[in-house]
Amino acid sequence: MYLRKARMEELDLVCDIIEDGKQQLADAGIDQWQDDYPNRNIIKGDIEDGRAVIYNSDDHETLGVAVINEAPDHAYDTMEGEWLRPSDKYVTVHRVAIFSHHQGKGYASQLFRDLFDYIAENHSTSDSIRIDTHRDNTKMQYLIEKFGFKRVGKIVGVYQPTDYCYVYEKLL
Repeated sequence: MYLRKARMEELDLVCDIIEDGKQQLADAGIDQWQDDYPNRNIIKGDIEDGRAVIYNSDDHETLGVAVINEAPDHAYDTMEGEWLRPSDKYVTVHRVAIFSHHQGKGYASQLFRDLFDYIAENHSTSDSIRIDTHRDNTKMQYLIEKFGFKRVGKIVGVYQPTDYCYVYEKLL
């Protein structure tokens, strides 16, 4: 399996994976991604800026997507908490999704492993990786913690005014 940058001609594919992820969250009763986020314009910007990566199987079937942002990431400007390493040398991972027909096969764990390799290769000066997820998204919380991330705080009002997401960091 491997990661590669998404291309603009794959915008519909990336949008389909994100929409599928939105439905998975809705089916699980999680109020994450249920409004107009992430929308087509955000995804288009991710691709245009080279942040969106596609996760493929060895036979080139598309399994999922993720976004890797280089610092600064203003999504965390209002975080309540404290970073493990306050630094401007970090990357953040956002908008991780695996097609539902590939769920339960260990691809999310493998995607995380491959993301770390990709970050080490393409962002070698980074001190840490930061990520967040909705407070009710226990599957993602488990995956994040499984890979050694520490919960460092929360951000409020991401999806709804009183709702919050947990924020994590992993030192490299």
